[in-house]
Amino acid sequence: MPLYRDEAIVLRTQKLGEADRIATLLTRTHGKLRAVVKGVRRTSSRFGARLEPFSHVDLQLATGRSLDVVTQAVSIAAYGEGIVSDYARYTTGTVLLETVDRLVVEEKEPATQQHLLLAGALRVLSTGEREPRLVLDSFLLRSLAISGYAPSFGDCAKCGEPGPHRAFNPAAGGMVCTTCRPPASAMPAPATITLLAALLTGDWPTAERTDPRTRREADTLVAAFVAWHLDRQLRSLPHLDLTTAPPTTLPLAETN
Repeated sequence: MPLYRDEAIVLRTQKLGEADRIATLLTRTHGKLRAVVKGVRRTSSRFGARLEPFSHVDLQLATGRSLDVVTQAVSIAAYGEGIVSDYARYTTGTVLLETVDRLVVEEKEPATQQHLLLAGALRVLSTGEREPRLVLDSFLLRSLAISGYAPSFGDCAKCGEPGPHRAFNPAAGGMVCTTCRPPASAMPAPATITLLAALLTGDWPTAERTDPRTRREADTLVAAFVAWHLDRQLRSLPHLDLTTAPPTTLPLAETN
């Protein structure tokens, strides 16, 4: 079978037979794909824990008729070690993985920007150098922007009238002027819009100067924007409300 190599981040896994798994991967060059990892559930597996969710690996794969097969795996970064030991990081990380899995629809279509964005977000999340919810909101906005759904936080998203504007509407694409404002639009505080714009552009000094109330309002707007463009809410997103729970080591995600 033809062989090829690529970097990949493991998004999720599911059991296959008695000893194998199917891993859903976001690769740097080949986009999203599913591949069989043979014998990985045996204690003697040569792959060990290198192919668990949150792992960044260098893979050799063999092209198969329906699913490709992982033949070699070398760890680049085990982000899971710094994520699963903390509840806030773990719940945030699961949202990151689910978001990419939902946004990158076509398998084996290049998604290099999404791969690089996810790798960077997982690295920052695993080190704890930034507050998890800020990492999440920044990632969600940027990931949607890469997919063609960039929100507008300055000019009117519908007519382009220069801002600042007061109303925010997910269906309209962000901030809207008085003329274009649909019914039931949100009226966020100016500080919240400043925070959202900073998260979209990576202005971390501005983002980290905000207060908890502003961050909570930003969370709500980002969640509404994501739900609109994905047609429904992410399954893992509601668990973020429980991030006040004490840190604990959690099992890595696997679907039966």
